[in-house]
Amino acid sequence: MPISTKVKGVLACAAIVVALMVVIKDGRVTRKLGLSGSCISVATPKGQTGSWVKCTSGKLQGAPNLSRQSCTSVAAKGKIEYWRCPAPIQAGPNN
Repeated sequence: MPISTKVKGVLACAAIVVALMVVIKDGRVTRKLGLSGSCISVATPKGQTGSWVKCTSGKLQGAPNLSRQSCTSVAAKGKIEYWRCPAPIQAGPNN
């Protein structure tokens, strides 16, 4: 029983929609295009403690909020916000 042309078209469109949903849900593409905000680790300023993070806001979303990760916002300049977070716990040499 051959599959009609209409059914093939519907299946192709459904496959494209599913692929787009997976790409968007992953988030890498939206961050690279500057649509959503992102954060990167930066060097801790001299005389400061903890781990510092620089977050940039995107075109569709603002900068990520790190307050739920026990981080404190220290400075905001335009689209950039700096956060001070607790220093990560590192494993010792015996682990």
